[in-house]
Amino acid sequence: MTIQKIQENNNLTIKLEGRLDTITAPELEQELKGLLPGVEHLVIDLTATEYISSAGLRVLLSAQKTMNRQGDMLVKGANEVIMEIFEVTGFVDILKIEEA
Repeated sequence: MTIQKIQENNNLTIKLEGRLDTITAPELEQELKGLLPGVEHLVIDLTATEYISSAGLRVLLSAQKTMNRQGDMLVKGANEVIMEIFEVTGFVDILKIEEA
């Protein structure tokens, strides 16, 4: 998985490419821990993300909890497979999602 970060003032966009799974989720979690302080608007762009496992969902949930305290978070670009994962797990009710 590759992580691209675009930060403008207190706005942060994270573009993920590949699979967000047990192997790659810890890397994203570490990146977010260092980047989220001071961020008011977080966008997670999943346009190039193929799959999200439970470990990836946990990282997204943690980011959402942080952003609930300091601003807002948008997940965008989720494909059909990822949207199905979000629906089955109930994440459609937790995350603000903009479909691809």
